[in-house]
Amino acid sequence: MVRQFDVVIERDEEGLYVASVPQLPGCHTDAASLDELMVEIREAIHLCLEVEGQPPASLEFVGIQRVTIAA
Repeated sequence: MVRQFDVVIERDEEGLYVASVPQLPGCHTDAASLDELMVEIREAIHLCLEVEGQPPASLEFVGIQRVTIAA
């Protein structure tokens, strides 16, 4: 069975790329390059599925919006 997951990619203050999978809470990883990050997040997804079983019904990716607030 082939599954698709949306991956959110950000870069932290130290320059590391951080990937997370909204459909799998707690499924995230980081790496120094985008190529390495893709390898790492695929491994993380496999591990999350092994531990948690099948994820809930798929979410439809709509988009990302940046929100600014006064702190």
